[in-house]
Amino acid sequence: MKKLLFVGISLLLLIVAVGCSKSESVDGDGQKNITMWVHVSDDNEEGKVYKKRVEAFNKEYASDHVEAKIEFIPRSGNGGGYEDKVNAALTTSTLPDVITLDGPNTAAYAKSGVISPLDEYVKNQDDLLPSIKQQGTYQDKLYAIGVSESSVGIYYNKKMLQEAGVDLKTLPTVDSPWTWTQFLELCKTLTDKYKKPSIDMQLQAKDEMLTYALTPFVWSAGGDLISKDGKKADGVFNQAATVEAMDFIQTMLKKGYTTRTPVKQAFETEKYPMKFSGVWTVTDLKTNFPKVEYGVMPYPVSPNTKKLVSPSGSWQFAMTQTSENKEWSAKLVDWMTNKESNIELSRSIAALPVRFSSEEVMSKEFSEQMNVFMKQLKETGHARPVTPAYPQVTRAFQQAVDDISFYDQNHDIQKVLDARAKEMQSAVDKAN
Repeated sequence: MKKLLFVGISLLLLIVAVGCSKSESVDGDGQKNITMWVHVSDDNEEGKVYKKRVEAFNKEYASDHVEAKIEFIPRSGNGGGYEDKVNAALTTSTLPDVITLDGPNTAAYAKSGVISPLDEYVKNQDDLLPSIKQQGTYQDKLYAIGVSESSVGIYYNKKMLQEAGVDLKTLPTVDSPWTWTQFLELCKTLTDKYKKPSIDMQLQAKDEMLTYALTPFVWSAGGDLISKDGKKADGVFNQAATVEAMDFIQTMLKKGYTTRTPVKQAFETEKYPMKFSGVWTVTDLKTNFPKVEYGVMPYPVSPNTKKLVSPSGSWQFAMTQTSENKEWSAKLVDWMTNKESNIELSRSIAALPVRFSSEEVMSKEFSEQMNVFMKQLKETGHARPVTPAYPQVTRAFQQAVDDISFYDQNHDIQKVLDARAKEMQSAVDKAN
């Protein structure tokens, strides 16, 4: 499920005028056809669930003469393919009734008139996790509903930690997280023992993983990327809290506890004792590295605030503005994200639920590691900024992390943040 990492929304979404499409049509016999595009392939485990749920939808509403049709348009490695087709459809007014979109793109799609609010049609919103509503809401209107949730944590090799003298019973929990200072002490113990980086923080990623996984350190320190009203970045991103968070990351590099050039699959092959990664790694370990005995720790927290914050967000379903039958299109969005769909997807790909009702079911089935992610998400999940300027904001954040990782050349973190904050502000001003 490593699909959430990757904002690639085109600037076309910000400027194109969406015309009237023929996404929903009525046959001569009164049959309503609702079209839907998804970003995965039909032989993908996720795609198989979507196909099955569409078939169930059609069976449920056969007497209403409604039929949903799903088209699979897989994303390529760099995020193209699916987004390219959506952008092309914008220019030719051929959007379907329902589309999938990555969480941080909500605001851009909504502001551009690509997607339509769901509030009028989707009433049972109290069952949705707060992080899901936060991700899908723009200007106080719900535009999209996540199909699954995700989170990031610290995977640790039980055997390697024990061999280094670490008592696993003393490790942090969601209810009692460690501070950055305590985590640095663990890293020192492991690096001294194994003479190599103690953790792969995936700093080599240089993509959305950096924003998704590292922004919680900023939030924990009391900072943010942009202001709550979405209008200010300069004076927000470059405040003291972000300096504190970036200093923690830079310290990890300076001391050799992590690296910009990790050995490939170093945790999975038991070369590094820890890895900073998302919930999708649970499936990878189960499938490809079943002999690794591991646990999961929550995020370490700022020693000043002691506040645990974790990332959230993934792909969503939304109804397009051009749909000619919004009631049924919204019903399909609701169906694809309801309790039954949510449970089936969670069982299929180890995705975290988006509803309290489905979480109650899955918490009894999840492994100990999955329940750490679920508890962390439910209690501390925080969506990335919902702003039309997000593509530029996340890029500036990623570049800031890359800058400070070259600590010999960029030891002045404040100077780095000031420069990147101005880039963010320019994008925010244009978006507003």
